[in-house]
Parts: sequence; structure tokens; C-alpha cells
Amino acid sequence: MPPDGRPDALALEKAPAPEAVAGLERRCFDEPWDADTYCSLLANPAVRAWLLLDARGQGIGLLSFQQVADEAELYRIGVVPEHRRNGQGRRLLAHWLGWLRARGIRRVALEVRADNMAAQALYRAVGFREAGRRPGYYARGAADALVYVVEWDGATSPPAATP
Repeated sequence: MPPDGRPDALALEKAPAPEAVAGLERRCFDEPWDADTYCSLLANPAVRAWLLLDARGQGIGLLSFQQVADEAELYRIGVVPEHRRNGQGRRLLAHWLGWLRARGIRRVALEVRADNMAAQALYRAVGFREAGRRPGYYARGAADALVYVVEWDGATSPPAATP
């Protein structure tokens, strides 16, 4: 059970070491970012990384982002293969969006591979919409990136996570 005692609460480590983030990157992505990349990124106070922990306190997912003024950009979100397809990524994403919203963030952007249909469906399910395309953005396979955004005017809130 997560530390706060609620079975639906997320257990997060919000200030992980760059090496821990890079370790999960290797398990989550075909083209992982390394510890040096995270050392550079996390040296910027606007950049953060969170690790999603299982009941034993082991990292099973990650999220990294930048927050500047009232905007945020999602850099990476991933869940290790053995914990995929059970809502962990959606719960992490929805929790993060609620956290941002509570801090006055009004716009969130991200890029996703045009051929990553599962990720696109996840982003649309929590309120993102496609806002642009970057041709040939990803080196592997020369895939385009789709730019997704979600914007809030103060009267709405992000969708709640569903188990």
C-alpha cells in the first residue's frame, strides 16, 4: 500500500538521483536517455523527474518534465514492461496533471511519435489535443513527432485517473 495508506494513491519519489532515472529509462524505452543527460537536465531547477514506485518501493515508472511560469512540458513518461497495460501510466499522468493544475499551470505540451498510437490514445484520454507536427523529428525510423497540448482556463480540471 502507498505511504499515505490509500490503496489508490500513488507512491512517488519526487527527487530521484539521475542514475535511478536513467536505470528506469533503460527498462522503459528503446532509446533511453543516460545518467549524464539527466545530470544536465536536473541541474536546471525548472526540470524535475518523478519515479513511480510499487508496493515494495521499487521503481516501475518515470515521468520527467519542465515547468516554467504557467506552462509545463512533458519530457518522458514510461512504465516498465511488466507493469504496462494496467493503468499505471494513466494514473501517473493524471496525477501529474492534477499536481500541475493545483500549482496554476495553464498549458502543458508534449511530443509523441506519430506511430505511437497507444501513447496518443492515452494523451487524448486525459484531455490533450493534437496541435502540430514536426516532420522527421525522431532519428530512429525518421518518424514525425506530433505536438499535443492541454490548456486550462481556470474553470475546468483534468480528468480523474481511472483504475
